[in-house]
Amino acid sequence: MNLYIRVGVLLAVLPFGAFAIEPGPVSRSQQDTENWLQLQVSGQARSPIHQVATSQERERSLQRWLDSYTHPIPEYYKQDEGGKAKSD
Repeated sequence: MNLYIRVGVLLAVLPFGAFAIEPGPVSRSQQDTENWLQLQVSGQARSPIHQVATSQERERSLQRWLDSYTHPIPEYYKQDEGGKAKSD
């Protein structure tokens, strides 16, 4: 049997999940970030105080969002404008 056919048959038989390898965290800070994200998803560390916005706050937030559509988006941004990065 041809080698290419053997490899093709092997790939067709194995589930695609066997090829998916989830990389683990590479650093301590990445592990800490993963832990915080899991806490957020699970809701285990949520505040006992329910956070609510008043109707006035919601209205102002919505108005800011709607106002953001009145500013035209330039085709190109000017390259010379903006801050400079500081070098220490």
